[in-house]
Amino acid sequence: MQTAILDTTSHSTTDTTVADRASRLKNRTASIGVIGLGYVGLPLSMLLVDAGFRVTGFDIDKSKIEALTEGRSYIFRIPEEEIQQMIAKNFAATSDFSKLTEQDAIILCVPTPLTGHRDPDLSYVEKTAESIAPWLRAGQVIVLESTTYPGTTEEVLIPLLNAGNKQGLTARTAADTSEENHFYVAFSPEREDPGNTTVARKDIPKVVGGHDPIAKDLAATLYEGIFNRVVRVSSTQVAEMTKLLENIYRCVNIALVNELKMLAMRMNIDIWEVIDAAATKPFGFHAFYPGPGLGGHCIPIDPFYLSWKAKEFDFNARFIELAGEVNEAMPEFVVNQVSRALNKHKKALNGAKVLMLGMSYKKDIDDLRESPSLTIIELLREEGVEVLYNDPYHPTVGRGRHYNLNMTSTPLENLDQYDCVLIVTDHTDYDYERIVRESKLVVDSRNATKGITAPNLVRC
Repeated sequence: MQTAILDTTSHSTTDTTVADRASRLKNRTASIGVIGLGYVGLPLSMLLVDAGFRVTGFDIDKSKIEALTEGRSYIFRIPEEEIQQMIAKNFAATSDFSKLTEQDAIILCVPTPLTGHRDPDLSYVEKTAESIAPWLRAGQVIVLESTTYPGTTEEVLIPLLNAGNKQGLTARTAADTSEENHFYVAFSPEREDPGNTTVARKDIPKVVGGHDPIAKDLAATLYEGIFNRVVRVSSTQVAEMTKLLENIYRCVNIALVNELKMLAMRMNIDIWEVIDAAATKPFGFHAFYPGPGLGGHCIPIDPFYLSWKAKEFDFNARFIELAGEVNEAMPEFVVNQVSRALNKHKKALNGAKVLMLGMSYKKDIDDLRESPSLTIIELLREEGVEVLYNDPYHPTVGRGRHYNLNMTSTPLENLDQYDCVLIVTDHTDYDYERIVRESKLVVDSRNATKGITAPNLVRC
């Protein structure tokens, strides 16, 4: 925290308000509002409550509010006991946005998907900004955590907050000489990693950039109360770009190994063995693994956010766009491999009965966001395949932003009734030896059957 905020002896009375707010954030006596209680907002709320903050969670989905109020969890990896403990400490959930006036800081954790044309869809950010703007009061700290392109905080969020505030308040800028009639806006990208059990959330460094220096310091002070390390950067644009770099780095490298996998298959080389061998190098190499396509909220989407923004500067991000295209093509590649495997067993794709194992975008989680499984089901159905699925984390799959399946998980019984069992998500719950043994044909897109050799097993 900079002395300019905490040292009130050389500042006006209005500066004391900022100092008092910084003190409450530092002492964890502040009230924090979290908007969006999904895979990012709910775990963040838990961290804040555990640190001693008073937290109010806001969501327009009333089923989530009802579940939390009753002490129920709707995210598999968060036990109900933890929800109940959070409520017992100092947490409340509501859909009443008028309660935002009671908060010292407000954190936005809303989705930022793509449109049908692969352009950024900021409708959730925009609607949230319009909903909270009337309730803002002077001195509040507003932090956007949603992954987005550089400039979103400055060009989209802040203008909507400024225009919609009832009291005529505006986001303070570095050029403002007074703290009166202002709120403070910052950006801090979420770094949630569903299913990661090796790194505690509080040990993941938090990047923070502010619309002005005071906003940066206030937001950093807030996050220092729950994270072991906070990394301050010079602007909201730098913080926004940081998150894109992290995920595009992964996207590009996964695209590389996906393309190498397709080449290696033609050359009759096991790409998984190649990667394991290369990973023995103690420098200059980091292992990435191929798969049926990318999933999750960030990695499949971020390249398109940045390439879209790049066009504003007459820049064609060809390398980034190519990586996105390679990864997007993987579900179709998997379907083609299923077709080839069935042909070798004298069975056509059209009319085949396929059991798909795994709906989540990665193993041992209940997250369907942008999962390649959804695309694979659509592609198989278009080819006349009867598709069923099994996933211990998804008893049913209903309707989402880009799908409307209304399917129920099929028990792992009588596997020989299926023309093909397709492994899309390598959950550790599965007994792969048994699956291979009891199935007519198994197509493995995740190398989940590593070490198993059988004539009915095809890895792709």
